[in-house]
Amino acid sequence: MTQSTDHSTTTGTAISEALFAAARAWLAEDPDPATRTELSDLLEAAESGDSVAYGYLEDRFDGRLQFGTAGLRGELGAGPNRMNRVTVLRAAAGLAAFVTEEHGTGQVVAIGYDARHNSRRFAEDTAEVMLGAGHRPYLMPRELPTPMLAYSVLALGAKAGVMVTASHNPARDNGYKVYLGDGSQITTPNDTLIAAKIDAVGALADVPRGAVEDVEAVPEDVIEAYIARSAQLLPDAPNLDLTYVYTAMHGVGFELFRRVLTNAGFREPISVPEQQKPDPDFPTVSFPNPEEPGALDLAFALAAEHGADVIIANDPDADRMALAVPDKAAPSGWRRLSGDDVGLLLGHYLATTGRRGTFATSIVSSEGLAAIAADAAVDYARTLTGFKWLSKVPDLAFGYEEAIGYCVDPSHVRDKDGITAALTTAVMVAALKADGRTLLDYLAEVDRITGNLVTTQLSIRSNDPDQIQTMMRTLRQNPPSDLGGVPVTEVGDLSADGKPLPPEQGLRLALDGGWIAVRPSGTEPKLKCYIELGDRAAADRAPVVERIAAVRAELDEWFGQFA
Repeated sequence: MTQSTDHSTTTGTAISEALFAAARAWLAEDPDPATRTELSDLLEAAESGDSVAYGYLEDRFDGRLQFGTAGLRGELGAGPNRMNRVTVLRAAAGLAAFVTEEHGTGQVVAIGYDARHNSRRFAEDTAEVMLGAGHRPYLMPRELPTPMLAYSVLALGAKAGVMVTASHNPARDNGYKVYLGDGSQITTPNDTLIAAKIDAVGALADVPRGAVEDVEAVPEDVIEAYIARSAQLLPDAPNLDLTYVYTAMHGVGFELFRRVLTNAGFREPISVPEQQKPDPDFPTVSFPNPEEPGALDLAFALAAEHGADVIIANDPDADRMALAVPDKAAPSGWRRLSGDDVGLLLGHYLATTGRRGTFATSIVSSEGLAAIAADAAVDYARTLTGFKWLSKVPDLAFGYEEAIGYCVDPSHVRDKDGITAALTTAVMVAALKADGRTLLDYLAEVDRITGNLVTTQLSIRSNDPDQIQTMMRTLRQNPPSDLGGVPVTEVGDLSADGKPLPPEQGLRLALDGGWIAVRPSGTEPKLKCYIELGDRAAADRAPVVERIAAVRAELDEWFGQFA
């Protein structure tokens, strides 16, 4: 947190007055009583000489949230460096101007929202701005998962879509995800074009707005069509004998998950009651991501009580899915599978049950999908990180990325979809159960194809952007010669199909038998490290698991020099 400058100097006084003037200008535009009160109190305290309040005020006006391919995402609060109604109204006005310039007025814009703090208000503000700009917004009738919005963009023939969500970020955050008419998230250069339109928005008082009561709701028929379409993903005469535990992680997934699974013929889910209803404060978890340690503890206990075959978890906006399976070797009796494990399982299942087309994954996900595609004689592609790129793969049949995102129906949802992925998983597990096998048996089959590939991750958090760049430069220029006894043979840029990422935004270290990818996170202040090792000569994963643990520990130690 930035602290107070010396107010006694001429320069310090000028800076302070500029900050106070910016805060007062913001207050004049802000339509939200809560953030007006927050900012008024901070401003009054800062003007009276409170250095802590001054630091908080400075932080809120130290730049602004930047609009990019991830849209907007940040902490809720007053000021341009926070998510709030002023930020959202400006983003909506800029997006409306972009749609008008590209397609003219009168365009359909689909708008969805989750159950986070202010999500509905941000969605309504967006709808009002779209209406005022002469477009035809459709607002979700209630809080629903992100894949429902992605589906609606295509189903409604919309030229753009907005989903208000911060996915699995902490409770203090919210976000603004933008889709275009092809049903996928924005990519360059459209993000830059929209950002320019946002920058050009003048006074909010001059932005025309319609009335939210005049905004059309996304028809229930569209939601019913998504549910009906999901059932078409089932094979003929599937076995549906499955006992499964589900958690919505305090998010918006339960309604749609339950309806899709039961409509397909599965029995009712055994839902974790404490996490079933939407709650923007996520009271039972410290971080609402099913990948986080402890997030599935309630599900583990419930699954043990009911003798479940599998645990299925969505993140709060239900575009991601995690799995856990019974494992006597695990301390809890349950083992959460990695995102790569699940991606390879789904890829192998779909490829061996007749799915044709291109199977794709990102450059930071397991290379095992290439082996699975080759084994099944289907096409394979690698893309840059994110479903905004995966969704654009020609003839995409299945796409996944390691961050528990899976696309199993790309013709209708061109994004990750934790609901249809869950349905496909349930069918797969039930089929294995009927054959006397488990997901771990199936994973061993996958290992024989991929060469016992094991993946793991390491996150290095830092609130200092300069430190993150220093770590990246040092890793490029002076990398370790080996990690955990595994030689580092080469350092280069992350790339996909020969297209490099911008300098210092992603590095790939070639290892003897694997690789490490390191890149700054697009949504959090941290470096993300992805590690994969394999050994075709090994009988199983056990020796690889030991080796990769040593690599991870030594990489963590190497980054420790910057602490």
